Amino acid sequence: MRLLISFAALFLSVILLQLSSSGVGPLDVLSGTVLGFSNGQIGLLGSAHFFGFFIGCWWAPRLIGAVGHSRGFAVCTALGAIGLLAHMLIINPYAWAAMRVLTGLCIAGAYTVIEAWLQAKASNENRGRTLGIYRMVDTGSQVVAQLMIGLLAPASYVSYNLLALLCCAALLPLTLTRLKQPEAQGAPRLRPGLAWRLSPLAALGVVVAGLSSASFRMTGPLYGAQVGLQPDAIGLFLASVVLGGALAQWPAGWLADRYDRRWVLIWFSAASILACAVTIAVPTLGPIGIFSAAALFGATTFPIYSISAAHAHDWARDDQRIELSAALMFCFAIGAIVAPLTTSALITAYGPAALFYFVSAAHVGLIVFGVVRMRRRASSDTRQPYIWIPRTSFGVGRLFRRSDKDGPSP
Repeated sequence: MRLLISFAALFLSVILLQLSSSGVGPLDVLSGTVLGFSNGQIGLLGSAHFFGFFIGCWWAPRLIGAVGHSRGFAVCTALGAIGLLAHMLIINPYAWAAMRVLTGLCIAGAYTVIEAWLQAKASNENRGRTLGIYRMVDTGSQVVAQLMIGLLAPASYVSYNLLALLCCAALLPLTLTRLKQPEAQGAPRLRPGLAWRLSPLAALGVVVAGLSSASFRMTGPLYGAQVGLQPDAIGLFLASVVLGGALAQWPAGWLADRYDRRWVLIWFSAASILACAVTIAVPTLGPIGIFSAAALFGATTFPIYSISAAHAHDWARDDQRIELSAALMFCFAIGAIVAPLTTSALITAYGPAALFYFVSAAHVGLIVFGVVRMRRRASSDTRQPYIWIPRTSFGVGRLFRRSDKDGPSP
């Protein structure tokens, strides 16, 4: 309890940020549909978010070094609030895409500050518990944010104003905390080729994780609307995916720490293809069938990132781990930027099921590539513990990889 109280301000900021940032994606999809945006324009909004996320990951450490953590956090949340408030002032999909760049930048920059603070203040004795609470708070807030969709009216100034208020409110706990802000650390060098050089399979696995996650998060509401779900049911649909993904991390970690991670990755990809097939088949079974299929989809696709990251770190030296984490995040961002535009175009051309055909095709490619790589190289002699890694900032590797030295985190 004392641990929770000492980090309460940081965790409260995480909750408020997630409620704001995770709510805007599905709200944009539903609002764009009401306002007559094309599927391609709606997909552009999702891609713009991850483009802003990538810029924020790269820029935030430099901003913090220049102005400090508290001011850097204030800058990022202000940009996010501006992006949210401007939505109903300019009804144009391309203007909205620019606003989503700001919200993506906000979430990456704000999480860079929060994770730097956690890294500096967590001790060897409480690091595992701290990271466990952090993941629980982050994931639980994502689930609640998806459920909020049933309460937010599409294309409404009030809805976007509420999300902007939550974004602004995230400023209060962190800026009022008595915790001394940490010293600014140098930003990790971004070397995208490092991931491919150490493990081509891990690099491709992270790209596929980005394709799968972003496809569903950013165009999933479009799919839900086209199969007949109401806005409140769409919220449950999206929350089922996040919850399924969170619950699967523990068995995924157990498997990845005991068996060849390449086989674990291949079998999770195969299960993802099965989940896509089930999701395509169940709309006729009603909402319960759709929610169950969504949870299965999340359970099979969400662990792909952490399994791939663990496999990559098996091949890395200790002095490469932070830069490797940044390189893997870059690969994830590439897949996440491409996915919404591609899936929205496919849904327009071939119907809602095309979303899952696209994800299945990506996982087929990953399976084939995994088998080829297993024939070319044996597994690593060293193994790093599996860690459930949030995709929040380039600096997350510094926070979570430091915990390896203290033993696996829960």
